[in-house]
Amino acid sequence: MVIVAFDIGDKRIGIAATDPLEMMALPVETYFRKNTAEDVEYLARFAKQRGAGLIVCGMPVNFDGSESVQTVKTASFVEKLKEKTDIPIVLEDERFTTMEARRVLIEADMRREKRKQVIDKIAASYILEGYLNRKNR
Repeated sequence: MVIVAFDIGDKRIGIAATDPLEMMALPVETYFRKNTAEDVEYLARFAKQRGAGLIVCGMPVNFDGSESVQTVKTASFVEKLKEKTDIPIVLEDERFTTMEARRVLIEADMRREKRKQVIDKIAASYILEGYLNRKNR
């Protein structure tokens, strides 16, 4: 089964997917947000076209695990996504995923402007990788 993951931000949404054997979490694209209705429609359609059997959404929480303003925004967005798709959705802690993606891109000497284009899809792949690791334990 293919699993897709979304790193939901205010301006961009990172998208990642597994291979059909669920061995690898691969960054796919960075979607630039328009409005909630269009965004939800796009993600639901993307998951369906990929033949996804599961959607993993990153849930941003504070370092201590408590909720933040972004947690509430993301939870609201996920509820709207659930209304648009019958594909099951699970939430995955996304603490440190963007920081790790940024660190890797800086170490690769990627320019700031280019990092903006790819950081979210890489963070989504880390979210998906975290889910796969937890599932396979």
